[in-house]
Amino acid sequence: MLYIVATPIGNLEDMTFRAVRILKEADLIACEDTRQTRKLLDHYDIQTTMISYHDHNEPARASELLDRLRDGKTIALVTDAGTPLVSDPGYVLVHEARKAGLAVTPIPGASAVLTGLSASGLPTGEGFRFCGFPPPKKTQRLDLFRSLARETATLIFYEAPHRILDALEDLETAMPKRPVVVARELTKLHEEFLSGTAHEIYAKLAARDSVRGEITLMVGKASEAATEVDERPIEEAVAELQRAGVPRMDAIKQVARDRGLPKREVYRILSGG
Repeated sequence: MLYIVATPIGNLEDMTFRAVRILKEADLIACEDTRQTRKLLDHYDIQTTMISYHDHNEPARASELLDRLRDGKTIALVTDAGTPLVSDPGYVLVHEARKAGLAVTPIPGASAVLTGLSASGLPTGEGFRFCGFPPPKKTQRLDLFRSLARETATLIFYEAPHRILDALEDLETAMPKRPVVVARELTKLHEEFLSGTAHEIYAKLAARDSVRGEITLMVGKASEAATEVDERPIEEAVAELQRAGVPRMDAIKQVARDRGLPKREVYRILSGG
């Protein structure tokens, strides 16, 4: 039997009775980082042997674990925090175990996706979409955000603290004025929810010396007005803003944001390039 065991995302008390029992009864615990999992096992006095299972050794280790499952061993798969396979290792093992006809049983528990969403205040009536980590490179990240700009479901991302400001900046470019929630340090002592537009949250975080902790980044659905495509020529849209008293440079930036375009592309069109 292969058990997929969810573990706490911060507060160690967020562990189910069933999960503790399974980890105690298993022959082996496959974990992303043995040092991190050791803290959890010590807290619950679990003595089960651990073995590493992470992105760098997944293919080879999956084959080894499959052999042990075929020999009748019971293995519990965990990650550093939350539910395995949700932006964490485990796919190769679970996929191959299912293909081989081996029993795979989930032991549900904490997940930053649902934990953040449940307290975000963002709508879920039209569903939500988990998008994992945005690409680390700006061009690819912008492309992803632009491709999601017309999405009506609430969007959920994970993001690293050292990239959150870049992600918020690109969100403002691709999805201006959308409601955004940044959930930081979920279930921990310094848990924090920041709500506003991407621009407003960027300003709050940029004023700090540093941003720490795991982050769940959520974007509310596009309004009906936001999903309407502005089919006017770029030149006309910029000119209308200028007639309303908006300086030319600011008008260009606004039109670029509204249409999810780079500023240089709007410049090119206006210059006849």
